[in-house]
Amino acid sequence: MDAKRELVRIDDAGVVRPLGKVAIQRLRAHKGTYRLMPSPPHSLFLRDVGEDGLRDEHDGAIVRLAGEITGPGSICDIVALVAQAGWRGELVVLSAGEDGTDLTRTIFFEMGNVLGAITTAPGERIGDVMYKLGALSAEEVEMVSSQVQSHEGRRFGQIAVDIGLIGSERLFNVMQKQVEEIVFATLRVSDGMFYFLDGYDESRLATRHHVSANGLLMDGVRRMDEVKYFRERIPSEEHIPVQVPGRGDVPDTLSFVFTSCDGQKSVSEVGRACGMTEFEVTQALFQLVQSGQVRIDSPKPTGAPALVAIFNDAMRDILRTAEANGGGDALREHLSSYAVSVGIYDMLFMGAGPRADGSVDDDRVSSNIVMMAGDDSLATLSGWLYEYAAFALFDASASLPKPEEQALAKRVGERIALLAPK
Repeated sequence: MDAKRELVRIDDAGVVRPLGKVAIQRLRAHKGTYRLMPSPPHSLFLRDVGEDGLRDEHDGAIVRLAGEITGPGSICDIVALVAQAGWRGELVVLSAGEDGTDLTRTIFFEMGNVLGAITTAPGERIGDVMYKLGALSAEEVEMVSSQVQSHEGRRFGQIAVDIGLIGSERLFNVMQKQVEEIVFATLRVSDGMFYFLDGYDESRLATRHHVSANGLLMDGVRRMDEVKYFRERIPSEEHIPVQVPGRGDVPDTLSFVFTSCDGQKSVSEVGRACGMTEFEVTQALFQLVQSGQVRIDSPKPTGAPALVAIFNDAMRDILRTAEANGGGDALREHLSSYAVSVGIYDMLFMGAGPRADGSVDDDRVSSNIVMMAGDDSLATLSGWLYEYAAFALFDASASLPKPEEQALAKRVGERIALLAPK
């Protein structure tokens, strides 16, 4: 997000004036009377005290800890402190999504345990988790969501149970998975703010889970380390795992995953078939890839989103390699200049990116190309994405050591060949 959109100015008279659109929206959301608390010279802290100007029990929980998040894993120390101290309260982590929208994740703690978690992040809500784990189909998620909207106060999971789409025991297990995934996503936040609030409202917990906070913390740190290795062999959840026959017996613990690799399902679809999270299925597939029993093929292009998925996969690899060799910023600058000089990418990528990792939003690109190219949109999109990725590969390769240049060219070349004009 552009930091200028969050700017606020305090003039000589002490009057606060929001300068950016985001600043205006955030101040409007906090309409009320506040006490200006003592603060360091470079920051401000305001405390809601109600319209009477006198703080009471209705003015919200006490802020016990607060601070900035400046890198992945920064929040780990805070989780460790809360767990060790045995505090009862909620850890609220605020960050920006890939599209610039504000995301809020809240984790509830008591006596060193995580009792629950809630989120506004896409893909982490209970319906999304049920779909990813294969507990509900996309149509069933949509059906339950519509009933949630028409029955105010009723929760998604309870409606799904009441209409017979899922059993109570399965729902409980899925909700625990959701809590764990929210915690792991919180630990990965690299830029934002955190607040630990003393106590919490019991009614905000859909159900109570007692999971060791320290256990989740150690598991989350391990995942952050391991996923770097997984991504070298399994670049994304859109890739296709394919069985390689004649490579020995598959361990019993991996047989279900191996059987689900039919050469058609993507990584995420294998996860749905096996009832596993993205990390769990990626971890299992990585072991099968290491043993040579499964290979990973590029996503199959079957429409605009699939074409964009191939493009995103290639661009992430190119940017990641350039970043590791100190050329990430230069490559982004050159790509920006290239897009301007060609003249089509501003409209193609309008509202879609590119993001910091080089990827773009598939929904926005898919709608943009239809407006730009009409009936011939897929062929046109494929060619334009190929040209952009080919330039990115060319530009990044110029500053890489020869072995890395050759390895990158092989990896990316195989992927973008699927986009090349026929």
